[in-house]
Amino acid sequence: MATTTGPNPAVFHFVIIKPTHYDDDGYPIQWVKSAIPSNTLACLNGLAEDVRRRQVLGADVDFRIHTYDETNRRVRPQQIIEMIRSSGGRALIGLVGVQSNQFPRAVDLARPFLEAKLPVCIGGFHVSGCLAMLPEIPADIRAAQEMGISMFAGEAEDKRLDVVVRDAFNGKLAPLYNFMNDLPSLEGEPASILPREQVRRTSGSLSSIDLGRGCPYQCSFCTIINVQGRKSRFRSPDDLERVVRENYAQGVGRFFITDDNFARNKHWEELLDRLIAIREGEGLNIGFTIQVDTLSHKIPNFIEKATHAGVRRVFIGLENINPDNLLAANKRQNKITEYRAMLQKWREHGALTYAGYIIGFPGDTKESIKRDVEIIKRELPLDILEFFFLTPLPGSEDHKGLAAKGIWMDPDMNKYDLNHRVAHHPKMSDKEWEEAYHAAWQTYYTPEHIETILRRTAANKLGRLSTTLTTILWFYLAYSYEGVHPLEAGAFRLKFRADRRYGMPRENPLIFYPKYVGGTVVKLAKYLALYIETKKMVKAIEQSPDRYNYLDLAIAPPRDDEFETLDLYHETDGGEDALARKRRDEIIRDKSAGVPTAAPINRLAS
Repeated sequence: MATTTGPNPAVFHFVIIKPTHYDDDGYPIQWVKSAIPSNTLACLNGLAEDVRRRQVLGADVDFRIHTYDETNRRVRPQQIIEMIRSSGGRALIGLVGVQSNQFPRAVDLARPFLEAKLPVCIGGFHVSGCLAMLPEIPADIRAAQEMGISMFAGEAEDKRLDVVVRDAFNGKLAPLYNFMNDLPSLEGEPASILPREQVRRTSGSLSSIDLGRGCPYQCSFCTIINVQGRKSRFRSPDDLERVVRENYAQGVGRFFITDDNFARNKHWEELLDRLIAIREGEGLNIGFTIQVDTLSHKIPNFIEKATHAGVRRVFIGLENINPDNLLAANKRQNKITEYRAMLQKWREHGALTYAGYIIGFPGDTKESIKRDVEIIKRELPLDILEFFFLTPLPGSEDHKGLAAKGIWMDPDMNKYDLNHRVAHHPKMSDKEWEEAYHAAWQTYYTPEHIETILRRTAANKLGRLSTTLTTILWFYLAYSYEGVHPLEAGAFRLKFRADRRYGMPRENPLIFYPKYVGGTVVKLAKYLALYIETKKMVKAIEQSPDRYNYLDLAIAPPRDDEFETLDLYHETDGGEDALARKRRDEIIRDKSAGVPTAAPINRLAS
């Protein structure tokens, strides 16, 4: 904490809160340890530290920073209010990184602070996305402003946080700070960092870094392109090294690089070379999780250098295996004819692969979804598959289009977590769509397929069997027993009777506590039973004499006839068209290179 001068220095509290959202019963989703760190919280904390270091409020002001990630730490507004009052200081309550599903919770958290006459500001994707895409400010944001909550749209770098902090300190917080038309450069900006005690509340003591923002693609369901822009902005290798070193100095060596698509960062090679130099030259034990697209393997040396730099987990936006669905969402960059080669290459280099899969494209039916999941299980060497409802998120082109046409969307923003249906489907009834979503999870995570994934991992000498097992269990248990999406899950669910959603009645303690405690005990018993069962499975696989000889279709080396025989390319018209395009491209390429080409085989005719 910064020292102060003078006998009675002024005190300013900057309280930075990343809110969670409510479960279906109206309780905040919280854990003893959460899954993913909040990058916005890390960025704002780093920017706040810079504000304090530069003494933006003056040398005689004791600038105090308090960070809360509500997914792993209970936020008690009354205690925070009493802390501020006891010091006699001024304050700004910043609710940061607020996504659409978190907006109702953010407003509820703001209520007691407003009653205590403390200034509150909300920023994040919901506010920024709505201001970027909608002709008028939506009713929920207007209502929050009428309560006295200030809104921040855009990004706080380039000393924009200075403006908000000064206004709050002087009691002149504006109703809206809108920087959406002027996205800042990231190079040279303060490092994103969280206090060690905050990082310890995430599973694996994981922190985060963003090395680039923005995306050049035009997926209609995406909010990033409209909030962070289509022109990418990047941090430098020096910025990256500073972030890593500052975190490593406080014992944090695992990082989630939150860039939506690190493979399209034009500085990827310089960044990875710097990480390799740090790991090899100084022996720093650092590891990374990244997000990439389905064509990352086509970039020469990208996968080799990424895994050499410490990348062990890779999130991939697979989204769908039917090209017609991908085309409907403007995700033209995904080529299903590259999926197998891409996944096999990541596997060969020892990376654990995760893929997102969207349920509810216009061409989907309950039957087609189950069919496609079975094809993925059989033909793609994928470790973790996670499913999402196609959701018209505020800030996306999909949401803008539906709003403009007056088409129904669920008015409760709390449901916009990709784990709830919030619109209607053109083919499926609401019930069928929901059943299809749950059927996808149940179809992929069967005991038989879990064993298959583990056998594939065990057959790879770079595979990490224990890590794969714990990751599978995390996803399976979160969906099956916790009723939340695995990416917002955690270890040991926390519930507090007094924290229920505004407007919902507080439950009788004789009902709440037995239900919470009893439910927890039952879930832990189920967890333990499944863990024992799968550990036996792993032990048998490890001791199998043919462990390294295991082979199935997904991990088999490419065959000359695989484009003719795999269902991936022939179960849909879109797959057939994608294969035809690939063949045309190959013929054109071969002709330009002077290579004679053989006539393609027509699988359907044969």
